[in-house]
Amino acid sequence: MAVLSSSSSHGLLRLHHPPLRLLAAVTTATSSSSYSIPHVRLRLAITTSRLPSPISSSSDPPPDVAHDDEHEEAHHKEERDERYGFEIQVRKLPKRNRRLVRARVSVDAPLEAVWATLTDYEGLAGFIPGLSECRLLDQADSFARLYQVGEQDLALGFKFNAKGTIDCYEGEMQLLPAGARRREIAFNMIDGDFKVFEGKWSVQEVDGGEKSADQEFQTALSYVVELEPKLWVPVRLLEGRICNEIKTNLVSIREEAQRIQRLQDKVIVNKGVAQFLFQHARVN
Repeated sequence: MAVLSSSSSHGLLRLHHPPLRLLAAVTTATSSSSYSIPHVRLRLAITTSRLPSPISSSSDPPPDVAHDDEHEEAHHKEERDERYGFEIQVRKLPKRNRRLVRARVSVDAPLEAVWATLTDYEGLAGFIPGLSECRLLDQADSFARLYQVGEQDLALGFKFNAKGTIDCYEGEMQLLPAGARRREIAFNMIDGDFKVFEGKWSVQEVDGGEKSADQEFQTALSYVVELEPKLWVPVRLLEGRICNEIKTNLVSIREEAQRIQRLQDKVIVNKGVAQFLFQHARVN
């Protein structure tokens, strides 16, 4: 997933966190990236925010979207990478040149650590490879406006670029059945290289956030975006690169959140050892 970065005051993740800039390096690509892009400076970047216009949690396209090309075959792709607990789905919507992308990655860190990383908007560009710039233009309670620029080197010295201004809306913590918790960020590009670019980030605990002996992950980080390029470039030519960016973003956020959590755990352990030694010294 690509991300347009931004900054936030939420701690725990420096990430100078990606407003979910969300992006970590991933090993496998999910869509074919063999398409060659002409001399187009269209850089893919993605941001997090709360969906102003609701995006259905269903994989089906909105019922009110008219079929612009009834002769084009149904388009649906799905890829998985078990190394990261990663999966991605791409669905062609009835409206011409529009796609709905859903992705998910498992994270061995608590919800708070993932959320902190995701909302460290100004720090996103620091750990997401394809995000060259992320500026926090405005911020209020549960709201952030970001300007992001994504850039990736292509063959023959060309650049694949995308830029945009994105509004992000941070939702309240939700309590789910079985004691699990979830929190989301809806986002919408209000100006940039896409005619439509909106969706949401979701951070949800697995089994109430308590990790059992046979459980590898504590949290699931999900991303959904509906997009349509503004330029003449057919979205099918960008599809593979967009999917690669999304995967990189998600994996990058995952790695940063886990790194932050390891540092915090180390501090807690060292503090506990210091207290024990101090008390033992007093007794003796």
